[in-house]
Amino acid sequence: MFNLSDISKSFGRLRAVAPTDLHISAGRTTVLIGPSGCGKSTLLRLMNGLIAPDTGRITFDGEDVTAATAPSLRRRMGYVIQQGGLFPHLTTRQNITLMARHTGWAAADIETRLQSLTDLTRFPRDALARYPAELSGGQRQRVSLMRALMLDPDALLLDEPLGALDPMVRYELQTELAEIFRTLGKTVVLVTHDLFEAAHFSKDIVLLRDGAVEQRTSMQMLLAEPASPFVEKFVGAQRGLTQAPEL
Repeated sequence: MFNLSDISKSFGRLRAVAPTDLHISAGRTTVLIGPSGCGKSTLLRLMNGLIAPDTGRITFDGEDVTAATAPSLRRRMGYVIQQGGLFPHLTTRQNITLMARHTGWAAADIETRLQSLTDLTRFPRDALARYPAELSGGQRQRVSLMRALMLDPDALLLDEPLGALDPMVRYELQTELAEIFRTLGKTVVLVTHDLFEAAHFSKDIVLLRDGAVEQRTSMQMLLAEPASPFVEKFVGAQRGLTQAPEL
């Protein structure tokens, strides 16, 4: 679905993505993981054409992602940014249906799609009239997902979609989102810094370091056969977060 060939990106003297090749298979969930500043979010923005690479070529479903093609291609990609990015002055309904209204969908088609999405995400219909500030954190993330799915895109790009939630809500949504991804069968690229969250969503884990792919494998192989001392250290640090200190 996505093919990145010799892609690089710098912002001034800061190199965000080193020359990198990355293939994302259609109909599967791929997780990008790594420490802060390793290029995860930048790769997502390169994929959907929000920023242009300095070098290399990106294709989406066989078509080059360029400044000219990106606006139309982005309508085939749902995008969920960190903390949802909902418009605070719009109601939940208006946030979800924004692009459908912008592109001229019929009112009946919008309502049918909205009904299917609220059913899919188990979102209460009586909350559609509320504003984002009147929703819980978990509800806001469901609204962000419904907005991304409104146009029935071929691919979903999610940038730390659960990072701002408390642990109990986060675990609940991890389970729900994984089931939604399986149900839809879409191409999903998800960014997280949490290795165990990555394993929850996919067996295809891409670990990044300094803007380059350090290792791509399953959670089991990361644990059993780390490709470098960095991978071993990263996995060890994540393991340490789950171990309570002795009192």
